[in-house]
Amino acid sequence: MLWKTLEFTHVSGSKVKILEIPVLEEDPLLQVLIREHLQSFIVNILQMQKPKRVYSFKEYLKKSLKWTTYERLMSQGPLPYHA
Repeated sequence: MLWKTLEFTHVSGSKVKILEIPVLEEDPLLQVLIREHLQSFIVNILQMQKPKRVYSFKEYLKKSLKWTTYERLMSQGPLPYHA
């Protein structure tokens, strides 16, 4: 599985990094699920007064998803042709 990293500047001026964002190709339902959770995660970070510098999206998903859904997400194989 491939992982992305997202870096942006918070309203307070500090840089924030979100690590371990999964990249999926085959399952459109999981893609939508990840996109929605990432969007709500970013909104939560933007609403904080003093956010941390680094967050793990994988850990956030582990806490917010049902365990069966999380296992299904993490069991995704590598992308074909190492895209």
